[in-house]
Amino acid sequence: METSAESNGGEVLGASQSLISGRWEWPVHGIRHPASRGTSGWYVWTGDLSDAEDFFQPWHQEHLVQRCPEVAHLLELPPGSRFLVAPDHEDVWHDPSLLDV
Repeated sequence: METSAESNGGEVLGASQSLISGRWEWPVHGIRHPASRGTSGWYVWTGDLSDAEDFFQPWHQEHLVQRCPEVAHLLELPPGSRFLVAPDHEDVWHDPSLLDV
């Protein structure tokens, strides 16, 4: 079970280079697999999703929340969750396929 510190930034997630670099545009997409090897299971990106090996880079959740505070409450969602966030828009749904990794 995650502690409050973990869900609020104590873990690492996978983030797109666009988010990490600060050169991104809305919307922000997120999917959560089960946590493994010290990561939260979250993968968050902007723009087109890529299957490139280096598309996602490790990043602490606290840095994502600093860059995009609109996603802070969404990082508490359980594995199997997806979200899409943009100004004045938030969509959250459950995707059981994310649990099969």
